[in-house]
Amino acid sequence: MAAALPASPPVGQPFDLDDDAAYARWRAWKLAHRATRADELCVDVADPRALKPAERRALLWRIACGGVALYRSPVTAADRGLPRTLGAQLGVVRLDANWLADEDGISSIAVSARSDAASGRGGFIPYTDRPIRWHTDGYYHPADRCIRAMILHCVRPARSGGVNALLDPELAYIALRDQSPAHLRALMQPDAMTIPAREDDSGIARPAQPGPVFWVDDAGRLQLRYTARTRSIAWKDDAATAAAVAALEALLAETPWVHRVRLEPGMGLVGHNVLHDRSAFIDDPAAPRLLYRARFVDRIATPWDDAWR
Repeated sequence: MAAALPASPPVGQPFDLDDDAAYARWRAWKLAHRATRADELCVDVADPRALKPAERRALLWRIACGGVALYRSPVTAADRGLPRTLGAQLGVVRLDANWLADEDGISSIAVSARSDAASGRGGFIPYTDRPIRWHTDGYYHPADRCIRAMILHCVRPARSGGVNALLDPELAYIALRDQSPAHLRALMQPDAMTIPAREDDSGIARPAQPGPVFWVDDAGRLQLRYTARTRSIAWKDDAATAAAVAALEALLAETPWVHRVRLEPGMGLVGHNVLHDRSAFIDDPAAPRLLYRARFVDRIATPWDDAWR
């Protein structure tokens, strides 16, 4: 990424599949300013709980260009309030207090040592050492609970493994649109992907949730809900959707635009709800892996957002 902050991207409607001129202008800006290496996403900060103006601006710039920023800090204490404090400095305060989060709405991402009955987490893959396939957070939520921002802060990494892959959804959009706009038309259908109802001992804990994969929200921002899982998911049964899903799966397997990063103590990622996965890991029994995760229904606004509306 360039050291200096360039002019804002051009005005237009880049996510309108019938507006090729606006898309071409936005696409050129996006590809010119994307990070080409993971270290270009990283900002050194003295304390993520008290960002300096230049640190905050550097994080926002990387989020504007690539959907996500990494930060590196000397703060290694287990301060579970850090994600909330960092989020507030970037304008996101409405936490998605999902049912597996702790009482303060922050999730402690660690291998669950308690029984399913005690914690409710034992059967859910983020709380295991197993790999997690490509997804966006909250892909099973309704539109009014869409996860628009997330923070993941590392207190302790695993002894080995636990690498995250990251892909900006806007780059996935570009790759699919360049290949065939028909793929996006299929994935933008309101019933393209359905997450079946989840049941527990009391009955239906979460109703079935149909929705698009890509869509544009009321503010003109591109949103994405996706999971690469093959169980507990139903795709629309038509040829166009099948072709689009196959194209997206191939993209995730082959694109050079993926960044891979292993978070170390004091490091974290912050940004939009980007596509991500996690490799399997091996814990250190004396110091098991611990990350704090905050998910927000707010979107992180940057000074460079509105210019490409």
